[in-house]
Amino acid sequence: MNWALNWAGLDLGILGPAALAGVIVLATHVPLGRQVLERGIIFIDLAIAQIAALGVILAQFLGVPEHGLAVQAAAATAALAGAALLAFTDRRWPQFQEPLIGTLFVLAATGALLLLANNPHGGEHLKDLLVGQILWVSPAQLWPAALLSSVVLAMIVWHRGQLNGLMFYGVFALAITVSVQLVGVYLVFASLIIPALASVATRSRTRLRLAYVIGGLGYALGLVLSAVLDLPTGALIVWTLAACGLLAQFVPGLRTAPAAVA
Repeated sequence: MNWALNWAGLDLGILGPAALAGVIVLATHVPLGRQVLERGIIFIDLAIAQIAALGVILAQFLGVPEHGLAVQAAAATAALAGAALLAFTDRRWPQFQEPLIGTLFVLAATGALLLLANNPHGGEHLKDLLVGQILWVSPAQLWPAALLSSVVLAMIVWHRGQLNGLMFYGVFALAITVSVQLVGVYLVFASLIIPALASVATRSRTRLRLAYVIGGLGYALGLVLSAVLDLPTGALIVWTLAACGLLAQFVPGLRTAPAAVA
């Protein structure tokens, strides 16, 4: 391996926007991840992310240009529709919410496969939506994402981190709409669940801060290592997030006695 060439790959012009994309995603996903764990609906993020991705694929199937406000609107509309459906099922059949979420995820995933069946570049489109293209995110994508994430974060703070009913599902859908097109479905799931899960047994006063630290270190390490080792960035960040979450369990003084999610 030519290490000199790989170290030269640490280009701030590429890694800088990617790092900002990570900050935008983590800003909303860390507090939302805590609520996901509290509600016990772990796979809602995968379901909503896949529905938002389905909206993007449907828009492209109908001839909408790949980049633009129309695709963003399609993703947001699909995600909000999925959120409204899940808010209804949560009220109507709360005991079956998790299997219903799983069913919705499978329907969205297979629907995407059907829409891409006759597309010669379908496999590449699907890979981009699942794994993401965080290294190639542009400043033009970051501004609207940052604005919408700021609105979502303000709503979370306004409600003191506790959103309920349709408000929770709607805010969640908006956050996912932003992140899935920046980092992909897999990294959306990892950003929501891993920091929240890794900090769940920490003292309540430091739990949120620790989750942000784990998320930030995971993204930073993943970006650097992907440039040095020439490995897929999104997939590697998932692993570095998991590694940081695991290492946090061995830091003295952080963990408390095992307890339920709070």
